[in-house]
Amino acid sequence: MVEMILASKSKVRKQILDENKIKCRVEPSNVDEDIIKDSLIKEKATPTTISKNLAELKASKVSLKNTETLVLGADSVIDLEGELISKPENREKAYEILQKLNGKKHNLVSSVCICKNGSMIWNHSDSATLTMKKFTDEELKNYLSKIPDESLYAYNVYQIEGEGRKLFSNIVGDENTIMGLPIKKIKEYLNNYE
Repeated sequence: MVEMILASKSKVRKQILDENKIKCRVEPSNVDEDIIKDSLIKEKATPTTISKNLAELKASKVSLKNTETLVLGADSVIDLEGELISKPENREKAYEILQKLNGKKHNLVSSVCICKNGSMIWNHSDSATLTMKKFTDEELKNYLSKIPDESLYAYNVYQIEGEGRKLFSNIVGDENTIMGLPIKKIKEYLNNYE
C-alpha cells in the first residue's frame, strides 16, 4: 500500500492506520479550527459540511508542502439535533457538553479527505448514532474525574475505546468512525488508487 502523511496529531487516528498496516508519518496541519467553524456556523453550514471542510483544509495545507505525497486530513464533530458540539477547552466546558448530551441521542460525524499537490482527490463522511444514558450531575462529574486532560481536550468528552463506552445505552455505527477515522472506506480508496 502507498505511504501517506496524516495531517493530524491524533494518537488514536495514527493507531488505527498502524493497525490496518497503512504506512504514514504524522505532520499536524495546525489549522485554527475555531475561526473556520465560527465562519461556517454563521453561514448556517451543517455539522457534516463543517467536518468535511475542516478535513479538506487540514489535508490541503499539509499537501501544499509535500507535493506528490498523499495527505490524509480528518475531522470529527458531534451533531446534537443540528447543533455543532466542539471539543472542550477546559473541564467546565466538558461538563457542560456532557450535560447537553445527557439522556439524548446524537450523531458523531467523521470526515476524511485525501489531497495530493494541494488539491482534494477523495473525501468521505460517515456518521454514527450514540444514545447517552441518563446520569446525575454527580455521576457526570465522577466520570470526568477519571479522564486525563490530554484525552479530554484531544478527543472530545468521550473515548469510545475507553471509559466513554459506559456512557451509552445504544451505539449504531462503525467504532472506527466514532474514534475519528472511517478506515474501511480509506482502505477501499487506497486499494483502488495503486
